[in-house]
Amino acid sequence: MDQRLSQTAGSAEVPLLETTIGADLAATVARVPDAEALVECATGRRWTYRELAADVEVVARGLASLGIEKGDRVGIWAPNCAEWTLVQYATARLGVVLVNVNPAYRAHELGYVVGQSGMRAIVAVPELKGSSFADMIDEVRPDHPTLTDVLLIGTSSWQGLLDAGRASDLDVDAIETTLEATDPINIQYTSGTTGFPKGATLSHRN
Repeated sequence: MDQRLSQTAGSAEVPLLETTIGADLAATVARVPDAEALVECATGRRWTYRELAADVEVVARGLASLGIEKGDRVGIWAPNCAEWTLVQYATARLGVVLVNVNPAYRAHELGYVVGQSGMRAIVAVPELKGSSFADMIDEVRPDHPTLTDVLLIGTSSWQGLLDAGRASDLDVDAIETTLEATDPINIQYTSGTTGFPKGATLSHRN
């Protein structure tokens, strides 16, 4: 089947990039390494492309140290924050599918998404606007034994991931050579206002 049929329609002057997210990041680093890449307004933290790529490598190696590999699903449950960007790029470099979890979800919606996606690990903020994400994760975990790793941003579990990544010498570039632009890289769920959320799978190229 021609996979392009689901992603293009008609003619266009600028073609879709036939590359992976990680390869695109590497090309940008090579072109403008010291240009500003990421700014977290809430904290004032800033990254150049060179710094962003280095931190992405640490997170990718940390995730791999947990046994997470190509095709696995990792959830992200957080508001806009720098860690989201790091996890997005890190999972992309490993060929791992990132599952975006709506911050408005409650425990029953979280449980559905964890089970439906086959989530292996989740990165989350401990709490947001008075809602304990950590408690809701604990609530659904007994029903989903495949969810083996919970990484809470700003806590010892997240720091442990970073420490493991810095201690690892995993060749992430070698993993990237096995990836293709059409590989799945993200599952985006709907709001679930008229029923349980529905997941849409995206690839590197779209």
